[in-house]
Amino acid sequence: MRGIAFSPAHVTGFFKAELDDLQHRSENIGSLGAGFSIRDGVTTTVHAKKTEEKSDFQINISGYIPDNTDVSEFVIKEFLKIVNGQNFFLSVHHDISVPIGYGLGCSAAAALSLAFALDQALCTKLEKSKIGQIAHNAEVFCKTGLGDVIGSFYGGFEIRTKAGAPGVGSLEKIDNDSKVIIICFSPISTKKFLGENLSMINGLGGKMVERIVRSKNYNEFQDMSVEFAKYIKVMTPKMNSVIQELHKNGVRCGVAVFGETIFSLIPASKEKQVFEILKKYDDNLIIKSEIDNIGARLQ
Repeated sequence: MRGIAFSPAHVTGFFKAELDDLQHRSENIGSLGAGFSIRDGVTTTVHAKKTEEKSDFQINISGYIPDNTDVSEFVIKEFLKIVNGQNFFLSVHHDISVPIGYGLGCSAAAALSLAFALDQALCTKLEKSKIGQIAHNAEVFCKTGLGDVIGSFYGGFEIRTKAGAPGVGSLEKIDNDSKVIIICFSPISTKKFLGENLSMINGLGGKMVERIVRSKNYNEFQDMSVEFAKYIKVMTPKMNSVIQELHKNGVRCGVAVFGETIFSLIPASKEKQVFEILKKYDDNLIIKSEIDNIGARLQ
């Protein structure tokens, strides 16, 4: 039995964490915020074979390689609980087309694409929201993210207005057909960042969510993202130089929260101009993509 699924990568421009839940359910934990999904991400293939022995699995990865597979292992173990009484050997292959640790939601995309592929391979026939909840719970448990799963689940340029997993949290999608150019400088540990900066994040993040709900403007979103990055002190001199040069050329841009990464949502007419500016920093990684308006899906 085989399953194959894709999840887009996801960028958050600013957010407010909501971690308190009286019911202690990780589905209710998450973040408010705004961000977007791109057409690059993670494709996961699962081959499931019944076995007389105890259930087991192996994980192989191509493309960009993570430091660990904790999130994927969490998702696999949750599905093996669902098929309790049946033993399987699961062969999992992640093809990761975006760099890890740069604020592009790789762990969420891996968890979500894996959950969809496992549901298909194991014929568990879960509701889509339940599939998303398993991926979200993996992120929360492993402390690798709070809002990327629900963003990638639905796709598009989104404002997350209620925290939580798919089926629990809420978001508003705003039509956007922008081209996306991203330049990545250095990775940042999401787990370390969340542990050290939440108190200063939440005050400004909550106010920004209220502002973007009113305006629904992606250029204002980019401006607020830069303001947010400066406020929480993740802006480096190199990032500041790039942003200043883009602004001098009439180009708006933003900063991915969990990475030393700058993005620009632009009309097609400006794509060449922005790429030429960013090429000056060619010792770093540049991604050209588009908004993915579909979200996670079977292939």
